[in-house]
Amino acid sequence: INRGISGVVRKCTEKVTGKKYAVKIVDLIGQKENDREVLEESTLREISILRMLANHPHIIELHDAFVGKTHILLVLELLVSKELFDILTEVVTFSETRTRVIMKQLLEAVEFIHSKTIAHRDIKAENILVDDNNNIKLSDFGFASTLKHDNEFTDLCGTFEYLSPELLKSQLYDNYQGYGRSVDMWACGTLMYTLLQGSSPFWAPERAQILKNILAAKYSFSNPRWNDYSYNAKDLVIRLLTVDPEVRLTAKEALKHPFFGLTQYQALSDVIMIILVSFLLLLLLLFLCAMLLCFLRLIPHAIIPVYQVSTDPYSVRSFRRLIDSGAFKIYGHWVNRDPTQSRDLLFENNRKMTARQYVVVCWCCLLVGVVCWCCLCCGCVGVVVACCCCGCLCVLVLLLLLFLMLIWMMWHDMWMKLINLQ
Repeated sequence: INRGISGVVRKCTEKVTGKKYAVKIVDLIGQKENDREVLEESTLREISILRMLANHPHIIELHDAFVGKTHILLVLELLVSKELFDILTEVVTFSETRTRVIMKQLLEAVEFIHSKTIAHRDIKAENILVDDNNNIKLSDFGFASTLKHDNEFTDLCGTFEYLSPELLKSQLYDNYQGYGRSVDMWACGTLMYTLLQGSSPFWAPERAQILKNILAAKYSFSNPRWNDYSYNAKDLVIRLLTVDPEVRLTAKEALKHPFFGLTQYQALSDVIMIILVSFLLLLLLLFLCAMLLCFLRLIPHAIIPVYQVSTDPYSVRSFRRLIDSGAFKIYGHWVNRDPTQSRDLLFENNRKMTARQYVVVCWCCLLVGVVCWCCLCCGCVGVVVACCCCGCLCVLVLLLLLFLMLIWMMWHDMWMKLINLQ
């Protein structure tokens, strides 16, 4: 599966159950005497710590361990996942929503680790495994260690870009106190910035400049990409990348930050509510527009229900005239003509051959926002959908614009949150 300096990771199968695992094989033979003792001690410490951190959903699970004279085997759960580093390399940057999901799980894992008086000391994208559903597992506890009191560590360990200022100062100054679990929170802040920006916050062409940037917490949000992220996202990064470890947020405090205040499900529920309210407003708007058009005489007749037209069209005055004129036109030649009767009088109420419009609204269809326009011309009836090209709909268009402005105001803040989720 993977290969490192001190060993290799392979797939294995438990003979009794047939279940597959990942086995980390630590080779003690190919090491120098001093290095061998250090490697053996750190591996045994890793086994002990993994057993202390068992049964957490975001920490890799140790199934079993075998200690020999030449090799140490750690049997770990086999995950169908990829390193966060590889995913970030493919997509370059993460959305605010995806970053929120990953950082929340990571901070929950860190909070659990710190509650056991343990510091991971090597949190980075390469040590976080992510599956297709954005569920993470924190792995590689080779540098992890327990501590009895804070500021106990003095040794240099971790990855350079993720090192905290207090850790570097403990190496640069002889009289400087050690460091504690807060180095993990600095690493979380560096990782969060990297996920959103796509690069390390302290990157520089020269290693010495990176060191200076870390010690001074010199980074910026000048990239235009940060304009797409919320204030809370940037504020959390600032509070995690604080030079003073006493002021820096703990994992418990970070989880209470407003950045995690809106979960994915809360956002979706708000969107559903806005959709329902928007739909009801649209129905009300359609009804008011139709009534307004009738009131302003832009529609020649009142609203006529579809069921009345289909069942008893003759009861409608406008349709009755149309039916009568059509009947006289078709059957007028049957009428007998005498000296006292003028046949032309029968056609004085004949409908002019100009298009007239009637609005026929089905109350059931109105519930789904459908307005039918019936165009009666030359005895033909056609049903068309109302469109803005009709000159008589100028008032309707203005009302629709007002409605769209209202909906945009309602949606703006929510869409910003989902685009950032979302």
